Amino acid sequence: MRLKIITVGRRPPRWVQAGFDEFASRMPRHLPLELVEIAPGAARRSGDVERAREQEADALLAAAGSARIIALDERGAAWTTRDLAGRLEGFMQGGGDVAFLVGGADGLADRCRAQAVHTWSLSALTLPHLLVRVVLAEQLYRAFTLLDGHPYHRD
Repeated sequence: MRLKIITVGRRPPRWVQAGFDEFASRMPRHLPLELVEIAPGAARRSGDVERAREQEADALLAAAGSARIIALDERGAAWTTRDLAGRLEGFMQGGGDVAFLVGGADGLADRCRAQAVHTWSLSALTLPHLLVRVVLAEQLYRAFTLLDGHPYHRD
C-alpha cells in the first residue's frame, strides 16, 4: 500500500520540499508516502479558472489511478488526528493505494470531490496549497505513530 499526495504545483520552495521529505522519510517501508506534482492548468494563463480547474482534475484523477481518493477541500469534514489514524488503519487493512488530492490556488473541480471516498477539511483556515503538503505529510506520519504506539503523538 502506498500513500500518495497528488498536488497541483511544481518546484516548491526548498523549505516546503525539506518539510515534506522529513516526514516522508520517517514513514515505514510498508507504508511509503509519495508526492506527485502536476502542472497548473494551462488555461490559468488566459484567466479561465474553471477550465484550468478541469484540466487539473484530469491530471489529478489520472495520477490517482485506481487508488482510493481523499479530496482535501474546505467544505469537507473535519477530522481529528485520531480520526485520521482510524481511517489509516482501515485503509491498511483494506489494501490498495490511497491518493490525497490537493488542488491548486482555486481548489478542486467538483468531479474530484465526487470521485472521492472522503472529503476532508484539513483546517478551518485557508492554507496555501504548498503548505498543505507539509502539514498533510506530518499528519500522516503522526497518525501512523499513533497506530504504532510510538510516543511522537502525545495526548
